Amino acid sequence: MNSNPAGTTSPQPSKANGNINLGPSANPNARPTDFDFLKVIGKGNYGKVLLAKRKSDGTFYAVKVLQKKSILKKKEQSHIMAERSVLLKNVRHPFLVGLRYSFQTPEKLYFVLDYVNGGELFFHLQRERRFLEPRARFYAAEVASAIGYLHSLNIIYRDLKPENILLDCQGHVVLTDFGLCKEGVEPEETTSTFCGTPEYLAPEVLRKEPYDRAVDWWCLGAVLYEMLHGLPPFYSQDVSQMYENILHQPLQIPGGRTVAACDLLQSLLHKDQRQRLGSKADFLEIKNHVFFSPINWDDLYHKRLTPPFNPNVVRGHSILDSGFLGLGELAMCTNSPYPDGKTGGPRSSGICPRLHSQLEVELVLTTGAALG
Repeated sequence: MNSNPAGTTSPQPSKANGNINLGPSANPNARPTDFDFLKVIGKGNYGKVLLAKRKSDGTFYAVKVLQKKSILKKKEQSHIMAERSVLLKNVRHPFLVGLRYSFQTPEKLYFVLDYVNGGELFFHLQRERRFLEPRARFYAAEVASAIGYLHSLNIIYRDLKPENILLDCQGHVVLTDFGLCKEGVEPEETTSTFCGTPEYLAPEVLRKEPYDRAVDWWCLGAVLYEMLHGLPPFYSQDVSQMYENILHQPLQIPGGRTVAACDLLQSLLHKDQRQRLGSKADFLEIKNHVFFSPINWDDLYHKRLTPPFNPNVVRGHSILDSGFLGLGELAMCTNSPYPDGKTGGPRSSGICPRLHSQLEVELVLTTGAALG
């Protein structure tokens, strides 16, 4: 059945003063003048992300600044508030970006986030094309830990992709962008909203069927496949063909991988969500797979394992001169290899531009082009 958790409501704007209810994350004493805003590190449809240094203690933050007018006009308030709600719950998990607090002015919302400066996993894949199994296993394990934690809070993430996986200054994973999360989904419940990124959409989402938290384990399989092989598992430059591949074509795994890696990919990328690894005991099934047998999960959680790669960045600086990559809607514009920011074009050298917009996705699904 579709989830509709009782007692949960989205914060609404106050008619009296135009303020938006930011909930318990709100800091009524905070002001923009508390910060030195150093540079723009990302731009999106509704605002920008700034690298900022708090004057009182010199701490660096990524401050997401959103125009209230744009949010309300585009009816995106529910997504923004969903992101705020999830961020607030994630502060104590080591592999999820933390919202420290939020505040507002008459025109803008400010979300003060951890500054994660090791670059997107997408950037590192562009540079290196693919990772060896130990490195891919480490990242997949930290991501799985984060996803498992979200599931324990009855949250489905729904948009796992290399753009939303950041590395911190030590090389640990930090999952970001919670705008597409669905809260309040109990283990036996489903949801049905079509959302996600084309290369990582699960078959049940493409078929517009009700889906559950197993959709996140499909995405983990797709990201792991890309880390190991340089391309998403069913990739095609033609979006219709890619959806046809996801729905109907068998998974092709190139040689050179261990039996454990191949088995995990087959299990995570099972087209039947009821048979997919993680569909029954959720994160526990992932932890217990033989591919992750070298991982001590308690040590992983407490960051006692040395990351396989160090981004070699220092406080207040990014791995890229242009700054921080990530935070949701920024991914499409920052990752395009084309000067004008357009999507499209050939896939080369293992680099995967995000070719297809949400509009294109909806058009393909509406016309049935991907369904044969």
